[in-house]
Amino acid sequence: MAQKINLSDGEWKLMNLLWEDAPRTIAQLVFALRDDTGWTKGTIFMMLSRMKDKGAVRFEAGVRSKLFYPVLQKEDATSYETESFLSKVYDGSVGLMLASMAGQKALKKEDIDELYAILREAEKEAKK
Repeated sequence: MAQKINLSDGEWKLMNLLWEDAPRTIAQLVFALRDDTGWTKGTIFMMLSRMKDKGAVRFEAGVRSKLFYPVLQKEDATSYETESFLSKVYDGSVGLMLASMAGQKALKKEDIDELYAILREAEKEAKK
């Protein structure tokens, strides 16, 4: 069953690093985020503790420091975030979202081509 865990923007940054390469220590996370965020070891530790309580990460004792692993799967997180966003902003309607993007001219030709391909594939699947 997919986990429904809401992540803050900062937690997404940490999760993306863990999904990319786990396990990681706090020192490795601080180093990876230093230019982007400037977060301290204490800030990252506090965030990881909160994320552990949510069930998004776990840790094991390493030789010199704790090793952090993702528990939450990236596919589950992106699926939940997409559903939440659509529900919150567009009352659950993909059509309204696309109409808004098209109206703002936010879709490039490549985006439109990709959407057509996705819709054609979805149509094939729906006919099965």
